[in-house]
Amino acid sequence: MASENTPEIISDQYHCTKCGATLVQLDKALYRKLVSRGAETFMCKECLAGYLGTTAEKLDELAEYYRAQGCTLFD
Repeated sequence: MASENTPEIISDQYHCTKCGATLVQLDKALYRKLVSRGAETFMCKECLAGYLGTTAEKLDELAEYYRAQGCTLFD
């Protein structure tokens, strides 16, 4: 249960498990490619970047690379 000052984070396939932000397909694709192919919960790109010790911009570059290579997660 969240305290008065801490919002409760929704843990589902539509929201980031860390910050609660609404997810887009790119967030899910990056998480599945870099963390767990079978994931059912995800982090947004910004939280994932922090988790991996990189930047959101670097993740965008990786996404473009994977898309160019034909990875179907990034269609």
